[in-house]
Amino acid sequence: MEIKEEEPITPLLSNSSSIPQIQKNPIQKAISQTFQSTAHLANLLPTGTVLAYQLLVPIFSNQGKCDPMSQFMTAGIVALCGISCILSSFTDSIKDKDGSVSYGFATFSGMWIIDGSAVLEPEIAEKYKIRFIDFVHGVMSILVFGAIALFDKNTVNCFYPARSPEMEEVLAALPVGIGVICSMLFVLFPTKRHGIGFPVTAD
Repeated sequence: MEIKEEEPITPLLSNSSSIPQIQKNPIQKAISQTFQSTAHLANLLPTGTVLAYQLLVPIFSNQGKCDPMSQFMTAGIVALCGISCILSSFTDSIKDKDGSVSYGFATFSGMWIIDGSAVLEPEIAEKYKIRFIDFVHGVMSILVFGAIALFDKNTVNCFYPARSPEMEEVLAALPVGIGVICSMLFVLFPTKRHGIGFPVTAD
């Protein structure tokens, strides 16, 4: 009886020497860097807000070809998502002994549970009070969302269909600068909150 040797199993994303290295021109490199930067920035924001923005903007902006009504709707979705990013900085979650998670808004006296399913003891509520860092994160969140909006070609083409070379340079450099600065600030001043749209830790 002939025994067949099993073929080695390799990961789908493993490096292969048979795949030639792709040479990219400066424009293609800039586009690739833009997508990578957008992905990194999106990790700093609530996932639901970013997903809703990326899904709705192409529809509301008519793929960047805006008439006055399309501009109004695009401005509305940008404003709503921006407000959502700010408010998410003031949300937090609490896990009870059974493992169920409740979400609420941080207040100056503790935390208000949205669904009213729990009332926190004063000593526990003290840990969830609004602090200065929450306002800092709220400002940084709206700046990061603004950078993501500037990375989006549909949004830019909707409000700035005819752009000068100088404006192109600003639109290319400003989001990157905002992303780098805010990413550093997020690292230097981290938040312990796990609000709506952010992962909940085991503790």
